[in-house]
Amino acid sequence: MRLPVRRAMEVCPVEVAVSVLGGTWKLTLVKHLGAGPRRFGELCRLVPLANRKTLTRQLRELEEDGVVGRTVHPQVPPKVVYALTDLGHSLAPVVAAMDAWGEHFERTATGRAATSVSQTSVAETPAREPA
Repeated sequence: MRLPVRRAMEVCPVEVAVSVLGGTWKLTLVKHLGAGPRRFGELCRLVPLANRKTLTRQLRELEEDGVVGRTVHPQVPPKVVYALTDLGHSLAPVVAAMDAWGEHFERTATGRAATSVSQTSVAETPAREPA
């Protein structure tokens, strides 16, 4: 277990969850691994905005915290497969709820932005002088 997680245990369970899952792309990786084991290249394609170095670091942290398992198959070229552990699978309802909330937020924020733009456009339109 990583030191930040051990320190978070001294504060509260929410801090533990944030410490374990609060890295860049971690929840996205857990979401994709929830569908089944994946090779590193597959994860790179599923998260195209993330660079390889970041994904490697996040997967290693998830592995160290017991959320992800890493299996190296002895062959040439090496085959590495990542999969959720039992602890990782226990996150499925949490990730599903966050995914649903994120979709809701996108719809709400998009609706607000469209309303805000149309109100601004009307408010900023200068009044015409009578001819």
